[in-house]
Amino acid sequence: MKNILLLFICLLAFTRTQGQEMNFQVKVNVPKLQTTDPKVFEDMQQQVEEFLNTRKWTENSYEPSEKINGNIQINITEELSATQFSGSIQIQASRPIYGSTAETVLISHNDKDFEFTYQQFQPIQFSNNSYQDNLTSILGFYVYFILGLDGDTFAPFGGEEYFRRAQDIVNTIPANVAGTFRGWRSQDGNRNRYWLQESILNPRLRPYRQGMYDYHIRALDIMHQDVETAQLVMAKVMEDIGKADKSYPNSMSLQVFANSKANEIIDIFKVADSASKSKVKKIMTKLDAANAAKYRSIGR
Repeated sequence: MKNILLLFICLLAFTRTQGQEMNFQVKVNVPKLQTTDPKVFEDMQQQVEEFLNTRKWTENSYEPSEKINGNIQINITEELSATQFSGSIQIQASRPIYGSTAETVLISHNDKDFEFTYQQFQPIQFSNNSYQDNLTSILGFYVYFILGLDGDTFAPFGGEEYFRRAQDIVNTIPANVAGTFRGWRSQDGNRNRYWLQESILNPRLRPYRQGMYDYHIRALDIMHQDVETAQLVMAKVMEDIGKADKSYPNSMSLQVFANSKANEIIDIFKVADSASKSKVKKIMTKLDAANAAKYRSIGR
């Protein structure tokens, strides 16, 4: 009887872990550590990773092969006090490409408005409806934003619910907190969490979001079967993204798209027809002007 009970408990635990959505690796770097015990950050690294990977973020069940893989690198550059720190957080996440062992990047982003408080062994608590602390709000925001990006790749506007949840986090930040911790308000600059959620939900970027479904399901996921068709679909998506950029110039979501997809787009269109090469190169050069030189490698 004891053996049966033990087996049941193990199976239950296994079933629960199978449903989690995230498979993230977390690294905390502290190159300029002065006073804080390094074990504080070792504990933090473990706590953040467990928080991301063991919490159930959606009502859906994810198979191991369906999990969103990602890396988070926290770079702490300043110790403001024994429990308050600042630096940056780099987020990268990807989803599998059907019919392939490869993955496609959903987001590759460096958030430099990263200031938080943390005490060793403190539990990481999170609520969708109320503010707990800046660290968990930032982590929760990016989890839901990534889930939104992932959802849009599997169904037209399939990530809407999760983008709304990310927006809810922005809206629940108390005014005094937003005044202390940058990144939650429009006046904190034009490349922060506020503008990320504002732009992705802005009606002017609807063509881009529709395009993310076509880009992934109707292009990337069939590329192993029909490269030519996939390239044509993707070239049409790039046209729609160009139109979205005209409608909403320099939007943060399109900048994140360019940062995340540039290398993939270059590799795919290096072997496309001349018309597609020219079209995509022109669109990406305008969208990502700071890196215009690298799109020359697409060729003619």
